[in-house]
This record gives sequence, structure tokens and C-alpha cells, in this order.
Amino acid sequence: MEKPIVSVIMPVYCGEKYICQAVDSVFAQEVELELIVVDDASPDRTSQVLEPYRKRQDFVYIRNERNMGAAASRNKGVQKAKGRYVAYLDADDWWAEGKLKHQLRVMESTEAVMCSTGRELMNADGSSTGKVIPVKERVTYRELLKHNSINCSSVLMRRETALEFPMCYDKSHEDYITWLKVLQKYSFCAGINEPYLKCRLSEGGKSRNKLKSAKMTFQVYRYMGYGILRSCVFFVSYAFHGIRKYF
Repeated sequence: MEKPIVSVIMPVYCGEKYICQAVDSVFAQEVELELIVVDDASPDRTSQVLEPYRKRQDFVYIRNERNMGAAASRNKGVQKAKGRYVAYLDADDWWAEGKLKHQLRVMESTEAVMCSTGRELMNADGSSTGKVIPVKERVTYRELLKHNSINCSSVLMRRETALEFPMCYDKSHEDYITWLKVLQKYSFCAGINEPYLKCRLSEGGKSRNKLKSAKMTFQVYRYMGYGILRSCVFFVSYAFHGIRKYF
């Protein structure tokens, strides 16, 4: 296989039920890519259901010896990546066709270091909730503090930037912290306001437990160095946007 343009990083833990749909949506993208699945020591049949893909030259399977969490698993995938860009996709989400090609065009025209897309919220069974969450054409650091409009599974990023800002602090929203750090330095994230990401609201997801997610978001502001008062101001904005997003 020629050197890929995009390396897709897919962490998975107990993903036997949904991961094949995610994998198939990656290989339906019309760009030169590789898919790196990082199995976070899943005790279920994740490894077995991925067996049919193992002979593909553009498929890489890595299994952690112990459970390390999503952040460390994504970082491991980035380290192994050969592409000029990396894209993230959770094993229970999937993409519409044309996502990566559109993002590559936008990143080249805007010279952005990262790009996100809109997303459609899906029920656990894969049916649509009817809710589409938009994204602005340019997301700045100040806007991102008010609410996290960048979903991890929608992101395409330069690999060098992903290496510069590895994900950390898995007890919070590790992706949100990373986006904030990136935009502190690189000023904006390009956005494509089309729901290329199909985001499954699984029962065990962080976003499903609203109270837990709220606490983790407050921890993000504290982690970024903001005091209690400023963190509370940002949190109020987060709560307002969260109500609009899901209701």
C-alpha cells in the first residue's frame, strides 16, 4: 500500500456489537487511508469480529495488554500512524461517505491544523433521533470555552499537531482539553456544517450521563488553569448550550 494520506484512529473497548459498521464507514471514504484499531484489552468478541479485516494492507490491529483508557489508546494509534493527517472515530459511531475528502479540501484551502463537522445524533439501535448539531465554519478558543462544539469522532487533524498535543487526563473530557490546547496556539478549527458524523448515544457513553459529564466539563476548566469564578461562568454557558443541544 502507498503511504496513506489519512490515518484513522479507532479505540475500542467491548465494541463487538457496533464496530463493524464503524470500520465499513471508514473504508467507504474515497481517500488513501489506513485504519488503526486499538483494542483496549476488550474481554468480549471484538477481536473475533474484526478477523475478516485482518488481511487488508490498510488495516492495523493493536491490542493493549491491559486497559489503558481512550486517551492513551488514541495516543498509541497516533504514534503508529503513517498518514500526514489523523482522524478519530469511536467504535460505536460511523461516518457518511465523503467526509474525509471534504475535510481535506477545507484544511488545504484554510490552512487549518484541524477540522470538525456537524453531527446527527442516533439512537442506540442506529435510528436517527432527528437531532442535528451544527458547527461553525471557524471555531476559536474563546468560543470553545463556552461549549465544546467539536466532537472527537468528527475531527481530522495534522498528525504533527496530534503528536504535539497528545490526549491526557482520561478522568475528564480528554478530547475537549486537547482541542483547547490546540486552539490556544493555532487560533481556530475549521468547521463543515454538514452531519457527516453519525453519533450513537450509547447507554454507557460519557455524554449520556449528564451529571457526570457536567462534573467532567467543570474539571476541564480547572485543568486549563481557570479559577473557580471563571470556571463557573464558562460552566453556565456550557449548561445552556447543552440544554439546546439535546432538548
